[in-house]
Amino acid sequence: MVNVKGGTRPPWVGLGAAVWLQIASGNAYNFPLYSHSLKSVLGFNQQQLTMLGVANDIGENVGLIPGLVCNKFPPWVVLLIGSFSCFFGYGVLWLSLSQTVQNLPYWLLWIALCVATNSSAWFSTTVLVTNMRNFPLSRGTVAGILKGYGGLSAAVYTEVYSALLRNSSSKLLLFLALGVPTLSLLMMYFIRPCTPSLGEDSSESYHFLFVQVASIVLGVYVLTTTILADVFSLNVFVSYTFLIIMVVLLMAPLAIPVKMTFYPSNRGKLVVSDVSVGHASSTVQDDGSAEKSEPLLTPLSSSANLGSFQEGDEISEVDMLLAEGEGAVKKKRRPRRGEDFKFTEALVKADFWLLFLVYFFGVGSGVTVLNNLAQIGIAQGLHDTKILLSLFSFCNFVGRLGGGVISEYFVRLKAVPRTVWMTCTQVVMIITYLLFASALNGTLYAATALLGVCYGVQFTTMVPTASELFGLKHFGIIFNFMSLGNPLGAYLFSGLLAGFLYDNEAAKQHTATCLGANCFRVTFLILAGVCGLGTMLSIVLTMRIKPVYQMLYAGGSFRLPQSSNH
Repeated sequence: MVNVKGGTRPPWVGLGAAVWLQIASGNAYNFPLYSHSLKSVLGFNQQQLTMLGVANDIGENVGLIPGLVCNKFPPWVVLLIGSFSCFFGYGVLWLSLSQTVQNLPYWLLWIALCVATNSSAWFSTTVLVTNMRNFPLSRGTVAGILKGYGGLSAAVYTEVYSALLRNSSSKLLLFLALGVPTLSLLMMYFIRPCTPSLGEDSSESYHFLFVQVASIVLGVYVLTTTILADVFSLNVFVSYTFLIIMVVLLMAPLAIPVKMTFYPSNRGKLVVSDVSVGHASSTVQDDGSAEKSEPLLTPLSSSANLGSFQEGDEISEVDMLLAEGEGAVKKKRRPRRGEDFKFTEALVKADFWLLFLVYFFGVGSGVTVLNNLAQIGIAQGLHDTKILLSLFSFCNFVGRLGGGVISEYFVRLKAVPRTVWMTCTQVVMIITYLLFASALNGTLYAATALLGVCYGVQFTTMVPTASELFGLKHFGIIFNFMSLGNPLGAYLFSGLLAGFLYDNEAAKQHTATCLGANCFRVTFLILAGVCGLGTMLSIVLTMRIKPVYQMLYAGGSFRLPQSSNH
């Protein structure tokens, strides 16, 4: 039996809590804040540091196990595993960097960083899968909001790093080891499956708009205060005031359930139709304190197709095959695009691999710049690279939030496939990499901002596209397999390419720190070519899936497939 929270308020409470966990899940974006200390204190060269960056990305994006676990266990279990991962991984890194334990081997630090940042996969998988199932008709909007806050997390951590931790890399690692797990433990109660509404609700769009505006205000605020802290020497009182205001802005999404509590809607209870939650009955709690057990679907209901929140099939495949042979049940047909796919069924589809490759070329190339952002800034004569990270983070947030909003608007207006925006941003990324390669005066900040926006759009677009093509039932593992494009790109383009070329150029200069445009020029030219290939594949994918979107969004609103028995 699946415990499902009922009523209109609980999904919004969960979304408000998910915002905090999405910020926490951005802990992997902190690598540029302490990478220079790892290099100087522990004596690593650039290629060793770059390979640590690969470990950072592998841990963050290898979420196949979280994807499987989230379908078997309640969200709090997944969050608890992520908390332990964060504590032990960053704890080992802190012991090494603080010299509390000396001479820890490189391979141990590499594994520790993988374990530490793998907490991101556990956190983000939980909140993304749970909230997309709680708001099944607003997938693009929810993905944009949650991924937007995840993209903004680097700027939030930078604010904490500057104001609270006084630019100490050692204190940052201790904060990640203790603070992030504590936050997860506090929020895990509120992240839970809720009864989704499949009816139209005019207030829902205004609530989403409020959260989007609140996130924009937070993003502008964090970027502004980071720039002020960089330009002026702020005292402790001002720094702490900035930090407190930031925390208040992070709490803004919780205003919606508070408003629902004091000013409840007169519409009455939402009607739930054709929503499969894995069993014929569930314990549903409404906005009051009473609990009741009631069926959420009839025996004749198809999956509708949100899929089960938990796997609950009690009939074995052998029994099913025998029943099919005896004519007792009809043989299952393979799912069509837009219906619920098993992971193994999705793997044999061309659209699955096209989406993976497009995402791999876009995000895999972008993460190469992110991992080397501090060294790119230093090579071009910038001494304080914190502002580069904050700028990238803010623009990454804008891309994630904007990508969700824009793709949702056009998909409902004209059934435009979301992958159109992946195509457009990869074209812009080609231009951006050429700007980086030119190293012209005044282009570093502009190129970083453009790349941040495009990088964010790639994230936000892939998430709802995968759910629309292959369903929500096994979305956790499908989404996390797609996310492997990030660490794969980091390994190929950052670890093997950028780090190798950087060290070669530094050797020519007879110094450990490479200076000048040649440090990364060839890398950027190759990345531009990679995005050119990604653009062509994205066009092919868009043409292939256009009929799917015309079917799903005919009439201007999302329609769940009614023919799937998956």
